[in-house]
Amino acid sequence: MPPKIASFSTAKGKGYGVVTDSGIIDLSARHGEVWPTLREVIEAGALSRLAEEAATMTPDLALSDIRFEIPIPMPEKLICVGVNFPDRNEEYKDGQSAPSNPSLFIRFPRSFTGHDQPLIRPPESPQLDYEGEIVIVIGKGGRRIPEAEALGHIAALSLCNEGTIRDWVRHAKFNVTQGKNFDRTGSIGPWLVPFTDEAQLADIKLETRVNGEVRQQDRTSRMIFSFRKIINYISTFTTLVPGDVIVTGTPTGAGARFDPPIWLKPGDVVEVEADGIGILRNTIADEA
Repeated sequence: MPPKIASFSTAKGKGYGVVTDSGIIDLSARHGEVWPTLREVIEAGALSRLAEEAATMTPDLALSDIRFEIPIPMPEKLICVGVNFPDRNEEYKDGQSAPSNPSLFIRFPRSFTGHDQPLIRPPESPQLDYEGEIVIVIGKGGRRIPEAEALGHIAALSLCNEGTIRDWVRHAKFNVTQGKNFDRTGSIGPWLVPFTDEAQLADIKLETRVNGEVRQQDRTSRMIFSFRKIINYISTFTTLVPGDVIVTGTPTGAGARFDPPIWLKPGDVVEVEADGIGILRNTIADEA
C-alpha cells in the first residue's frame, strides 16, 4: 500500500503526517516551520520525500487523538468535473451524445469536511445527495499543459464525496453553484496518496456505498474525459498551481436517480472507495 499523508487537527492545532495502522507520524512537528501545510509541501515537491523519511519513524499520535481535515486546507482552486462517465451522461435522457469538452464548476473549501466527520444537511432542503469521485492534486503548475505531459503535473490522489443539495442546483437557469456549496455538505480525504505512474489511475474501480449498499460503481478506464484531457483543458483557460484540487466526476447511481429519489438522512453512513487510494467515510447529520 502506498504511503498515506493526511492533514489533521488536535487540541493543540492543525498539522499533517503519515497515517499508519498504529497511529500518525507527525511530519508537521518536524517540518512545519518550513512547510506549514501540505500545500507548501507539494509546492516544494517534497511529498514523496517526506513519506519515505517517515518509513523509519514510529507514530507520535494515536488515531483517536486526531480529527481528519481536508488534505489541502486552502487550495487556490477547487474545480469539479460533471458528467464524466457514459452512464451518467445517459441519465439526462436528452438524446445527446457525450459532450466534446468537460462540464466544470467551482466549489469552495468551506463546502467540504474531512474523513470520519459528518456531512451536514442544511435546514433549507432535505435533498442532500452523494457523489463519489477521485481527486487529483496538482503538484507542478502550468498553463496550456499538453495531454502528453499532463500526468507529470499530478502530485497526489485522494477521494471526494461531492455532496449536493439537488433542488438548489436548479434554482437558476444555467448554474449549479448554490447547490454545490452549502457548508460541509461534501468531504475530501481521507488522505493523499503520492502519484507515481499512470497505472495508479488507468483502470481502477470507484465505488460508493450508503449504509453498506453499493449505489455507484464504475472504472476510470470508462471516463469520458481522461485525467490527461482534464488537466489539458482546464489549464487552457487558467494557470494551474501546486495544491489545486480537481474532482474528476462521478458514476451513475446518485440518490436523485432513484424513483422516488433517496436522499441522505441523519445517521446514514456513506463510503467512497477506490483501489489503491482508500475509503472515505462520513456520517450524515442535520445542521445544529
